[in-house]
Amino acid sequence: MADSKISDILVQKGRPGKAEGRNVNMPLEMGSTMVFNTMAEFEAARDARYQSGTIYYGRYGNQATYALEEALCVLDGAESCVLASSGVAAITCTLMALAKSGDHLLVADNIYGNTRNFCETLLVGQGVEVTFFDPMIGAGVAELFQPNTRALMFEAPGSGTFEVPDIPTMAATCKAANVVSVIDATWSTPVFCRPLALGVDVVVASGSKYLNGHSDAMIGTITGNGDILQAIRKVVMTVGDKPGGQEVFLALRGLRTLKMRMEHVDRAGRDIARWLGAQNQTLRVLHPAFECCPGHEYWQRDFTGASGLFGVLFRATSDAAVTRFVDSLSHFGIGVSWGGYESLVLPVTPKRTASNWDVDGHLVRFNIGFDDLDTLKDDLAAALPHLGT
Repeated sequence: MADSKISDILVQKGRPGKAEGRNVNMPLEMGSTMVFNTMAEFEAARDARYQSGTIYYGRYGNQATYALEEALCVLDGAESCVLASSGVAAITCTLMALAKSGDHLLVADNIYGNTRNFCETLLVGQGVEVTFFDPMIGAGVAELFQPNTRALMFEAPGSGTFEVPDIPTMAATCKAANVVSVIDATWSTPVFCRPLALGVDVVVASGSKYLNGHSDAMIGTITGNGDILQAIRKVVMTVGDKPGGQEVFLALRGLRTLKMRMEHVDRAGRDIARWLGAQNQTLRVLHPAFECCPGHEYWQRDFTGASGLFGVLFRATSDAAVTRFVDSLSHFGIGVSWGGYESLVLPVTPKRTASNWDVDGHLVRFNIGFDDLDTLKDDLAAALPHLGT
């Protein structure tokens, strides 16, 4: 998709078309009950309630919901989109739709912590067999397929440690075995990567991050094609999950500036990562745009940019020193989310059960927002001595 095309989509899709006196934006749409004039109209809507665009009851969607879904379909190159109340809800509903008792699920070892927790507790408790695998295994993942393997869940880049897997190879290996591939693509957004075009079956993302962009809404997105998305939509609706009207409104607002914000955090993130990489306390920068990051060659091939979220592996020191470093930062908030205008910092302890994370150092994750870069560098420079030399 051409760069100019992305801009056109972000500006034009998911809002009213040409009309005299129209609002620029979709209005904030609130409502639960929707009424009909005849039983025939009601029954037709009831029978089509799982179809995107059907007006039946607020939980199933409204005009604003469907406008956002339409825009995300075009942006992702998808036939269907389903909205959820959060990124976690998007992931869990997708996996519930794909794996039932007696099925086997493959999950990348560097997956988002809440995804791992859901798989290890609720899915396993419901009789789903879960196997974690080395995210950089590529086509070798085929050796882990079982007759009952239904889906494979991975992330690009990996949560916390930022390895970039070979997305097309993983997707093709799954297709050859009739295994559904699911990717968490929150980090890149469709501005920098379109996994469906690389062969992935289902894309999930936390719209609370870059899509919204202002740290004031919770929403999740699921995009894909065909019967798989229809099955996922039914699960989302059956469990009663849905973003609120305000969240949809804020996501539509954030959509308009997504490309400009992503371009900014790409430049800003690389600048700060490069600066940190030159400091004595730094062992290695874990940023997909840097050659020292595992999978950098795949990032170069499959992505057109990078987000402002990356990791820094500092030289071995004490936990107390890392805490002092983080606490002394004035322009970085301490928080678990990212993708907003504010810069964030958080120490990370990777959990691995199928691959090794045996590194003599301390990992700290940074999200670079819209702060002045010199201000951030001055802040970091004042805090780094707490880590020693």
